[in-house]
Amino acid sequence: MSSVRSDYRCYFCTARAYERLLAKENASFEKKQLFVEKMNATFLEMKQNFHAPHYSRVLRNHYQNLFGEKDLYLSEKQISNNVALDLYPSLKEMAFSSENSFQTALKLALAGNVIDFGVHAEYDLEKTINHVLHTPLAIDNSSELYERLQKATTILYLGDNSGEIVLDKILIETIMHPNLFFAVRGAPVLNDVTIEDAKYVKIDDVANVISNGYDSPSTELEHVSSEFLDIYHKTDVIISKGQGNLEGLYGNGNKKIFFLLMVKCDVVAETIGVKKGDFVVLKNI
Repeated sequence: MSSVRSDYRCYFCTARAYERLLAKENASFEKKQLFVEKMNATFLEMKQNFHAPHYSRVLRNHYQNLFGEKDLYLSEKQISNNVALDLYPSLKEMAFSSENSFQTALKLALAGNVIDFGVHAEYDLEKTINHVLHTPLAIDNSSELYERLQKATTILYLGDNSGEIVLDKILIETIMHPNLFFAVRGAPVLNDVTIEDAKYVKIDDVANVISNGYDSPSTELEHVSSEFLDIYHKTDVIISKGQGNLEGLYGNGNKKIFFLLMVKCDVVAETIGVKKGDFVVLKNI
């Protein structure tokens, strides 16, 4: 169980994301009101067991039951993938021509974590890239990560968001390991990466793409597939991208995990001892 404790602030963050979705939905006021009632009731039902990724998953199911089965962020995912792909050639050249390709690619991958429609309605990827490249990380365990990667027989990379995965691909290309597995969500949830997104940006050219078998915006080990769990336990190093994966895994005692993320909320900032907006490469506890 993760040591990130969700609280009332997670409710408001999730509510704002669904408010944006409802604004786009072509449906009656009454049906939208019914969803809000379900959202509130679900929060109250969870009480002491409230966990933001699980809450988001349950709400997605309520939403689809009311408004129809669909990939709620399909358009946003396509746009963010294409925006990042347009930058891919120049960013890859930047990484591979730099003095330390791994460190540069690592910072590019961190910058990509700004693409998160579950938290932000808008983002500026190029501005974020420039900021990360010229700013020290708030927590920097990247040297140990690099050393561990050099010795690893198998690597597991936990993907997070569409668009972001293009910059993950550059990092994977600097690692260039024959037994690197890139894990995606088992079904569309928020703007998180799926098999289709990974293949669209051709991550399958540089990694073995696998599904975690579950449709949560996190990695919830009690629900993932046995195939994913087998790789999770056998791998030597786990690179966990994004805040959602951290919310599912942080503090579970697995010292193989390194978290790469932009800190997007006060709840996570308080948990790991940094500020909202900071970028970190953090070894698990």
